[in-house]
Order: sequence, then C-alpha cells, then structure tokens
Amino acid sequence: MPGVRSIAANVHDALVLRREFAGADVAINLVGILNEPGRSGAGFTAAHATLTESVVAAAAARGVGKLLQMSSLGADAGAGPSHYLRSKGVAEQHVRAAPMRWTIFRPSVIFGTGDSLLNRFAGLLRLSGGVMPLARAGTRFAPVHVGDVVEAFLRCLPGASHGELSDGESYDLCGPEILTLAELVRRTADAIGVQARILPLPDALARVQAAVMDFLPGKPFSTDNYRSLLRDSVCTDCGLAKLGVTPTSLAAVVPSYLGPAAHSNVRRSASGLRARSRTR
Repeated sequence: MPGVRSIAANVHDALVLRREFAGADVAINLVGILNEPGRSGAGFTAAHATLTESVVAAAAARGVGKLLQMSSLGADAGAGPSHYLRSKGVAEQHVRAAPMRWTIFRPSVIFGTGDSLLNRFAGLLRLSGGVMPLARAGTRFAPVHVGDVVEAFLRCLPGASHGELSDGESYDLCGPEILTLAELVRRTADAIGVQARILPLPDALARVQAAVMDFLPGKPFSTDNYRSLLRDSVCTDCGLAKLGVTPTSLAAVVPSYLGPAAHSNVRRSASGLRARSRTR
C-alpha cells in the first residue's frame, strides 16, 4: 500500500515494541487468534492479554498519544465462556488501565474479501456438495463489513471527526442484519450457487465434533470455538451509528467475492497468465 512501511518483527519482544513505537502518535493493536495449539488457553492469553499488556507498557514508555484496540463482541474477562472471549476481556482491562488515551472496538464477525468466515464456509460447502453438519446453528450474529470496521478506526484517530469524542469509549460494531449461523451458511451457499443441506447438531454431538477437530490440522473447528458460540454476537447499541458510519449489508458485498462473477474473473485471470506464459 502506498505510504505504508511494513516491518517484520517479533511483537512479543518488549524491546522491539519500544523501538518501533518511537515517534508514533497512535498504536493500533489488531493482533488476534481464533485458535491455539493445544487447549490450555495459554496461546490465547499470550496473543491477546499478555501482548496487549506489553503494547500498553511500550506505548506509554514512548509517549504514544493514543491506543486503538481491536477486541471482540462478547469479550468478558470473568464470565466469557471461552478462552478466546476471556482473554479478549483481560486485554480490555489492560487498555482501560492505560496511562494514555484509548478506544476499544468490539465487532461481531467480520466479512469481506479474503475473510476467514464466509470463504471457509464456501470451501466446506463445495467439498461436501452442500452438506453441512453445524454446531450451534441457532447462535445469532450481526456480520459487519471490514470496510466499516476500518472506517470506525479512522474516525477515532487523533484529529479525525471523533478523535477526542472517542477517548475512553468502547464501540460495539455490528452490521444491519441479525442472522443465525445456519442463515449465514445458507447465504454463503446461495452466493456460490450450491444448495445447502444443513444438519443442526445437538449440543452433545457438537461437543464431540469439536473435540475431534481439536486434533485436525488447521483446527477448522475447536472446543473453544464451540464455547464461543454459546453466546450470541449481536449489538444492543451499535457503535457504527455513533460514529456516523452506515453499515454495509452482506448482499451488497458478498457476491463480489463469492459469487459466480468473482470466480469467472479468477478463471479468466488464470487463463491469461497461462496464455502469457506460453508466449514467453
């Protein structure tokens, strides 16, 4: 991206953080994981809670003026049902105690080109011919577009429209629709032209499914994911409205990266690359 300098560094090294924060006006912490090696919660704690504590300390030491923190809807240090949600909640506690200006963003599931949500469903639906055994099919979400999340961050930067107004605030970020997990899968199937056959799993069977997938490469689903699904991810007070951002619907974006036209463009691009390689 023009104007962006990318640095490969170990963010868990406190000295590295202090070095890279030198001269910065704002620190933005987007680091997060959906699964960890093993099941102890140590990976979530390291990536979310411990790292955020280190970011706060390094930013304070370097005089960084503001911290923007990516959290998650449902984050709760004490009562979160999963390691993911509890560790995100602990991270929020570190931010709230920071000796600087801060703003926390708590989105529902995020969708957009290259996402790990609808693209994953699309891949599984294609492989299975539309059959989807689904844990917690009735859990509700308010999917929010990545562009709207970015805009929320931008508006809270120092000097931006809500720069000072957002100091010490937390914003729950949700899209315009509330959909169950089953409805999200059906929307994905419609976009890729596959007929979905969803098999809602009883909780007992869903826990078995999650326990088995804990040991599969890449962890397509896990016990911690199952526990996160015990809590709906919807807003009671949407922060996008407070920030003057009009939320984008799934229908306005998803066909552009999951629909037939998107895959036709990919095939045409691949054909063009093959044609060019043959002429060289």
